Amino acid sequence: MVKLKRLVNFLDKELDIASVDDSSFNGLQVEASDDIKKVGFAVDACMETFVKAKKEGCDLLVVHHGILWQNDIKANKITGINFSRLKFLLDNRIALYAAHLPLDRHPKYGNNARLFRIIGATFDPKDIFGGFGFVGSFSRPKKLKDIISLLNRKIGAKCQILHYGKDAVKTVAIVSGGAQYSAFEAIARDIDLFISGEIGHAILHPVKEAKINVIGAGHYATETVGVKALMPLLSKKFGVKTIFLDSPTGL
Repeated sequence: MVKLKRLVNFLDKELDIASVDDSSFNGLQVEASDDIKKVGFAVDACMETFVKAKKEGCDLLVVHHGILWQNDIKANKITGINFSRLKFLLDNRIALYAAHLPLDRHPKYGNNARLFRIIGATFDPKDIFGGFGFVGSFSRPKKLKDIISLLNRKIGAKCQILHYGKDAVKTVAIVSGGAQYSAFEAIARDIDLFISGEIGHAILHPVKEAKINVIGAGHYATETVGVKALMPLLSKKFGVKTIFLDSPTGL
């Protein structure tokens, strides 16, 4: 068992949330419990996840997408969906902690760093791409089909592929989630492969004409890896039980 404040202070420092300019109110969003025995980890703060957290006996939820956002005042009124969510958390004494961009950009536990590890590429944490992603490379050119296979197998991705570049790639840029427009930076920097969560019509022809490859590995799937990376960290540091609460969207 650990006090909520101690655990929150640790996460705040480890993820360096104070240094990140973000639309999310990162950190503790709902204080509903004090003594933490079990922590649930999830991508989205939503009722589906909250119900699973209650069933599993979680005292705290750590999520990537929280319920409080700076750029959406109406959504942050305590009415409708937000009232139902907050009431559920308070009634069931489940605290909520969110780490959005701080978790994307973290060089060890972040979504992008973990995706580099999964596909077997290295990256320079100082070479920032797309605001909070990274650029890296393979020691030897790697076949595109093998990278796709790794993503499908390791994170449960259902990849969309724009295969207009080389069959074997050397350089790669990764920005998890909804970052399709970073494809234009990949074009400008002559990157062989750009990986994100989402891809769409607007980037297809520029990517095709620039002859590069793009993989859309799923917004949800690409953002499961960061919260999962925090699980053994908290378990080892504080001795709490941890569980990943999977609520896939298929998107």
